[in-house]
Amino acid sequence: MKNKIQLSSCSQSAMHISVKEALQQYTDSLEHQGMNWMQWMAECEGARELFAQQINANVNEIAILSSVSHAASAIATSIKPNGRRNKVVITDFDFPTIGHVWRSAEDEFEISFLRQNESGFNTLKDYETALSDDLLLFSTSHVNYYNGYKQNLKEISSCVHKKGGYLFVDAYQSFGQTPIDVKDMEIDFLAAGMQKYGLGIPGIAFLYVNEKIANELTPKITGWFGQVNPFAFDVRGKEYADGARRFDSGTFAMINGYAAHAALKILNGLDMKLVEKHLEVLSDVAKQEIQKTGLESRSQFQLTEKGSTTAVFFTNASEVEQSLAKEGIILSARNDVIRIAPHYYNTEEDVKTAIQALAKQLK
Repeated sequence: MKNKIQLSSCSQSAMHISVKEALQQYTDSLEHQGMNWMQWMAECEGARELFAQQINANVNEIAILSSVSHAASAIATSIKPNGRRNKVVITDFDFPTIGHVWRSAEDEFEISFLRQNESGFNTLKDYETALSDDLLLFSTSHVNYYNGYKQNLKEISSCVHKKGGYLFVDAYQSFGQTPIDVKDMEIDFLAAGMQKYGLGIPGIAFLYVNEKIANELTPKITGWFGQVNPFAFDVRGKEYADGARRFDSGTFAMINGYAAHAALKILNGLDMKLVEKHLEVLSDVAKQEIQKTGLESRSQFQLTEKGSTTAVFFTNASEVEQSLAKEGIILSARNDVIRIAPHYYNTEEDVKTAIQALAKQLK
């Protein structure tokens, strides 16, 4: 968008021309062919494969779902307490949907919340102290949606596994802006959507389930695509697909699959380490500009310990968001902060311009 500055990738990234063209391709198929099932499926399966590559997973470890809420619900309804091991621990900085999902299962699990410290994050020592030997699953976010704090997932997974539990990671705020290697990080479950740094649109998400775990689970949220042969049209059948594919449910959101496939082609053409470094530079620019203007940052972390998001305190954050949008500066409000969330296509000047505009709002 040449006439706007979009710094809202924590909510919605700018639309790449390739994604826009992919959406048009789907609508063209409806107009001219009515239905092109084989091509629709090819786009969705292409997206599954590219997502797997992006996180260093096997394609059969990926399920195609509608949202991270859907993904979390799929796991919450498929795992079972193991003897006295029935505790599910959620961090306070998980996105609220995670808490909603697990609290709905309080009749089966012991649910507890781990408070974040005054700086808006937890340390490894906090986890080592808080996680008990009856842990079944620990849920946390890779990058905090509110203030951008980025966690060391490899250290966390080691801590969780020492306690004998599973690790579920909400990577919606990290996917597309920082390297993710589920094998190196030893993650059991990971969910991410395409709307934010994924360059796509809402309505599609992916669930990673480690292949050593997937076939031990029986999905309760399922559908015909979760079967070995969905086209057998056997209403009495129940033969789950192999691996994470058993968590596929109904017909995919095909137009979202087109968008995701196009977006993932872009992401997979980028060096994610370079993307991460670029965003660290922009975070440093944001930090310095905030100090100059007298704004209050809620993201005062080391550059290597934060994602793209820099949160600036405003009591009237939503009003400020709307006001700056009229000026062509797209930011994202959450509660009492305005989030500045650049992507690889943003520049230092973009960030400086936005912060200067925020300073005028404060005055």
